[in-house]
Amino acid sequence: MAVARGSKHKIPQVAWSEAAAAPVVLVSGPEGFLADRAIQRVREILREAQDGLEVHDIDAASYAAGELFTLASPSLFAEPRLIRVEAVEKCSDAFLEDAKRYVQQPAEDAVLVLRHAGGQRGKALLDLVRGGAGDGIEVVCAEVKRDQDRLAFVQSEVRRLGAQITPGAARMLTAAYSGGLGELAGACAQLVSDAGPRVTEEEVGRATEGRVETTGFKVADAATAGRAADALVLLRQAFSTGTDPIPILAALNMKVRAMARVYGASGSSGQLAKQFGMAPWQVERALREARGWREEDLARCIDLAAETELRLKGGSRDPEYALERYLMFVAARGRR
Repeated sequence: MAVARGSKHKIPQVAWSEAAAAPVVLVSGPEGFLADRAIQRVREILREAQDGLEVHDIDAASYAAGELFTLASPSLFAEPRLIRVEAVEKCSDAFLEDAKRYVQQPAEDAVLVLRHAGGQRGKALLDLVRGGAGDGIEVVCAEVKRDQDRLAFVQSEVRRLGAQITPGAARMLTAAYSGGLGELAGACAQLVSDAGPRVTEEEVGRATEGRVETTGFKVADAATAGRAADALVLLRQAFSTGTDPIPILAALNMKVRAMARVYGASGSSGQLAKQFGMAPWQVERALREARGWREEDLARCIDLAAETELRLKGGSRDPEYALERYLMFVAARGRR
């Protein structure tokens, strides 16, 4: 899907996943992980289309005059050339002058990739390229900061890996990995490798348990253990740090569902694990957490879980209170 253009743009602006070969490819924006992905994609496209691709790298900050034209000149056998330029936002005066001249008439069979992470340095060059010089494209790699954008990245990344992830699992994974996109992408790859084509909350729970500090699993552990005061403190700490309620609900629901599955079951943990599709340690923990529950209260808890999810997804003006109410119900084992 193309990114919206500004009025000064005469070249296509595309997302990193749609990066393509062109005489000049401007990769702009501060999100380094996506920029690396885009540049790698351009290289893969060229390698698939042309044999004998020559790849050259330039550091714009330490550039020496004439270097670009030397690398762009055809070799004896006229192999196609990919010239990748890093740190255009720190470019030397010599690079700026050569690049502005080069994009007016790019070399044949050459692709010039300009990586600019942001700032005013090199703006004259960027304006030339965006204005149409070089018949190029711009790959926009804006910083991914909002939870909703990170969630969309997880869903897209799992699809790219040929798998599906449930909405709750995606939220849990996003909450557990608050670092850079590279870390999040690595977590997606590991999950798909371990879980297969469908990633659920249970798989994410096994992979991330203990990682979310005062959210998710710690809150759920305290609640299902009957430690109401601890669960409430942890929940309010999570809210005070801006944690989204949805991943906490997902972690709590995962435990409640596990209790409901094993409630009243008999047999060894190994037998029950095979019967319910769970790991033996999960069965043992669920059986332990289900002690003290009455069947009718556990059924009410399942109903309250669905009601709470509805409230957290727009059905209430106070989603935090809705989650707190549900948490206290679980901690009291339904005896309220």
